[in-house]
Amino acid sequence: MSEKDKDILKIAIPSIVSNITVPLLGLVDVTIVGHMGSAAYIGAIAVGSMIFNVIYWIFGFLRMGTSGMTSQAYGRRRLDEAVDMLVRAMALGVGVGILFVLAQPVVKFAAMAAMQPTDDIKAYTSAYFDICIWGAPAVLGLYSLTGWYIGMQNTRTPMVISIVQNIINIAASITLVSVFGMKVEGVAIGTLVAQYAGFALALVMLCNRYGRLMRYISVKAMRDTKAMMRFFTVNRDIFLRTVFLVAVNLFFTAAGAKQGAVILSVNTLLFQLFTLYSYVMDGFAYAGEAIGGKYYGAGNVRAFDDIVRRLFVWALLLTALYTLVYLFGGRPFLRLLTDEPDVVSASKEYMLWAVAIPLSGMGAFYWDGLYIGMTATRGMLASTFAGAIVFFATYTLLFPMLENHALWLALTFYLVARGIVQTLLFKRYRLKSY
Repeated sequence: MSEKDKDILKIAIPSIVSNITVPLLGLVDVTIVGHMGSAAYIGAIAVGSMIFNVIYWIFGFLRMGTSGMTSQAYGRRRLDEAVDMLVRAMALGVGVGILFVLAQPVVKFAAMAAMQPTDDIKAYTSAYFDICIWGAPAVLGLYSLTGWYIGMQNTRTPMVISIVQNIINIAASITLVSVFGMKVEGVAIGTLVAQYAGFALALVMLCNRYGRLMRYISVKAMRDTKAMMRFFTVNRDIFLRTVFLVAVNLFFTAAGAKQGAVILSVNTLLFQLFTLYSYVMDGFAYAGEAIGGKYYGAGNVRAFDDIVRRLFVWALLLTALYTLVYLFGGRPFLRLLTDEPDVVSASKEYMLWAVAIPLSGMGAFYWDGLYIGMTATRGMLASTFAGAIVFFATYTLLFPMLENHALWLALTFYLVARGIVQTLLFKRYRLKSY
């Protein structure tokens, strides 16, 4: 194995471990409320989590934009620029988080209007929201720190933070519910405590490992008009891209729900196969952000092109592996998730769509990391916009004939379209920047 492959794995593996802790936490939260004696508690956690997932997902640009620009500064050996990037990202992340806290009545009203939970769930969801909204500054601040760490070629620190944060969340939630007799409020407080604990740990580790760089901190980072404009341009493109991603994912869930409980359950379970694939591919996308951005910022064409080729090989190998695993092990996996005979039976008809997801999604995941490393965010926005058009057009035209198959076909075309557009644009972005 070459040194560059080792560098890729050094970035990818900790990122994959961090990703895997996320569904574990959600599973524990559901398990805790699932033993409280009312389905309304489960519904409240599901709706409340969805509200914050959407909010924070939209602000994912704080991680991605920071990662790409920091990795380029690192490649140019401009540590002062890297620290300036951290200052800008932290100021924006924590500032937006504080605005969410101050505007929580408006945010809560809009979220409830959008989700429309039933009356028995609404009260518990409201209680969950009222507590968790106070974690917004910590969550968005940690997004900025995580992006900066990745840009500095360090995914081990975010991995440690993620693991510790989730352990604290689980321990606090179980203690508050089981020992102190709290209900949904206990789960929410456990989440809030963990969010601030993770943010505090990230700051402590920043000072311990990068304390020597803190001498570069200066308010001039906020007064540099040209740098600030580039920062906001990059993040604006990622923000708009995320809006299209959220629109497609929410519509996919809503369209399944309109077809009844069985189809919704089938789609939800099959989508878990796509999610599992994304956890691993995201790790290699992070490697593209960090290492690709480093060589891109340094102007090292040969090393950058080599990373592009090596990441493609890794993506191809992982896609082939996942496709084979899903082809032969997909149905047994679904039976582990549910024993509902109607759902298991109905899933057989749609299983091949889940098998097709890794191959159709490979290009989108592979290019996303490299595009972030190049800060070619306009290309990412263009590809996602094109993919969203393909998705909604396919669904609208074919649903009357194919029903739920049209929904899965639309998702497949959406992923393929993103990969194709980014492939076509890559050469232009690469040549324009060298």
